[in-house]
Amino acid sequence: MAIYPQLIIDALKNVRYPGTGQDIVSAGMVEDDIRIDGMKVSFSLITERQNDPFIKSLVKMAEQAVLTYADPNIQIKGNISVKSKQAPRPALPDLLPGVKNIVAVASGKGGVGKSTVCTNLAIALAQKGYKVGLLDADIFGPSVPKMLGVEDTPIYTEKVEGRDLIIPVENYGVKMLSIGFFVKKEDAVVWRGAMASNALKQLISDADWGELDYFLIDFPPGTSDIHLTLVQTLPITGAVIVSTPQEVALADARKGISMFTGDKVNVPILGLVENMAWFTPAELPENKYYIFGKDGCKKLAKQSGYALLGQIPIVQTIREGGDDGQPVALNLDSITGMAFAQLADNVVAAVDKRNWELPKTGIVEITTK
Repeated sequence: MAIYPQLIIDALKNVRYPGTGQDIVSAGMVEDDIRIDGMKVSFSLITERQNDPFIKSLVKMAEQAVLTYADPNIQIKGNISVKSKQAPRPALPDLLPGVKNIVAVASGKGGVGKSTVCTNLAIALAQKGYKVGLLDADIFGPSVPKMLGVEDTPIYTEKVEGRDLIIPVENYGVKMLSIGFFVKKEDAVVWRGAMASNALKQLISDADWGELDYFLIDFPPGTSDIHLTLVQTLPITGAVIVSTPQEVALADARKGISMFTGDKVNVPILGLVENMAWFTPAELPENKYYIFGKDGCKKLAKQSGYALLGQIPIVQTIREGGDDGQPVALNLDSITGMAFAQLADNVVAAVDKRNWELPKTGIVEITTK
């Protein structure tokens, strides 16, 4: 039986793209480059974007269609190549060429106010005139959109230099993306680790972050494969560890420090932030009540040889501001507004010191034998 191009095309009309249900010939996904050499057939499939989640199964379906509808003796396995209409992503570790400093904001445990600190730090930096980006990498508890008052903002993409890029949402001078924009806010995010990691990679590398002085990443609590994905994807300048003063939180903060400073990860610690350092009632601004203990994080910083970047008091307006999308850092005359402004100055100084004294961080390379 003679093999000719139309025979192959007719066979491929039986393959439907899982994303739309349209056959791949009508969808324009079969490149006009069919080559026939005896029984050997080769051609290309064209996808709209890099890393199409259906492409591996699509290649297998195309191979099977050629064998089923054209000729079972055709040599097709391994001869289908894939092209993308989109320009390729920048290579690791240069995914964000316009970003000067990447700062991880992390904690050993949940409930210490890490996202609150990260959001207000981002705003405080923006108020000082820096270009700031914020990635909410807390996949299973994305709270930053609510804190910034943008949780109902629609997300769209634009064509930038041949790539369809997600446009970060901007408010209070901070560019921000979160997985919270892509799931219903009342639904739990029930994803395997690989799905969560891939989603984060897209928010980093398939978004138009542009020029930034500081790119803050709100890490999930604890230590997990999400943390590993981030240090494998981005050269993180340094980490800010958030803790409360009590001993249980400090024990977990030590684990967070250990994760970043381990031989394989090797991300410098910029310093520690003691959140909920004391309670100050609005009507008694001079009073301090040490609900969770006094200076626990300050002592840990001294013991570990790291800077204490800030002590943030508990004030009712912090909770109200987070819930209302009006973060307290916007009010520079308040106790907490001043505390976050000082924290921003200290983080800038810590980053400058780190960049002066240490070489640029590399991405973590995991090798398997």
